[in-house]
Amino acid sequence: MAATILSDEACELGEGPTYDPATDTLYWFDILNSRLLEKKLSGGQTRIHQLDEMASAIATIDGERQLLLTETGLHVRDMASGKLVLHMSVEAANAGTRSNDARVHPCGALWFGTMGKTAEAGAGAIYWYFRGELRLLFPAISIPNSICFSPDGKTAYYTDTAVNLLYRLDCDADTGLPLGEPKLFVDRRGGRGDIDGSVVDRDGVLWNASWGGGRVDAYAPDGRLLRSVPVPAVQTSCPAFVGAAADRMVVTSAAEGMSAKARRADPHAGKTFLLDIKVNGRHEPNVLI
Repeated sequence: MAATILSDEACELGEGPTYDPATDTLYWFDILNSRLLEKKLSGGQTRIHQLDEMASAIATIDGERQLLLTETGLHVRDMASGKLVLHMSVEAANAGTRSNDARVHPCGALWFGTMGKTAEAGAGAIYWYFRGELRLLFPAISIPNSICFSPDGKTAYYTDTAVNLLYRLDCDADTGLPLGEPKLFVDRRGGRGDIDGSVVDRDGVLWNASWGGGRVDAYAPDGRLLRSVPVPAVQTSCPAFVGAAADRMVVTSAAEGMSAKARRADPHAGKTFLLDIKVNGRHEPNVLI
């Protein structure tokens, strides 16, 4: 195994891992079961918070508050009590969509995606949010994923997993807004595994979880595949940098859609793993609301 189990709490759809270095805590989601999970990297039990709706991503606002992305919009979460307060509605009137992938740009802007609850073609979108302003960036997205940014904030990445093409585009470092048109970065059509969540390290290397591929792939800034790290769960979903120096990596996984036979063959499906490699990662910036 190239990975060890960080949390054996199996998720139907584990997603959205985000590490808070101030508290040494990893947060992630079981989207389909409306659960927020948290665990200290140093050890201890996995804490589970049952939510009233599907949620998929979390970002730090400050030492007391987080921003939670749910199927109805952006919510401010009090870290001490867990109480959620609606900050901005997003597609709240559309009962057929939910939130999905998200990442904070180095300037503090948030890019996030929505999608159909059964992955209907073109039912979702990717949005930009910054200091109270919301803009639609890319409509008609089926499964938004791999939202991430270069360390200097001048490059953004995203994919529609249904198409399996990973794009890059120029980005305004001060606002996180896209500049120009997307360009093809990686073509995974016909390969084993689909493009799911991604993060970019200090060297500009993009680390991507391969859904159905049971691995995390590392791509150089020019799109070359540098290495692949196997994960003991076929449906790997999203990586995150963890640790005081951001020099370790975790990855979530899922058991969604698997038959009983497939689950028996994949006993660690849905668990969260710590990869047995060192990385030159970086911590997520705070989101500016």
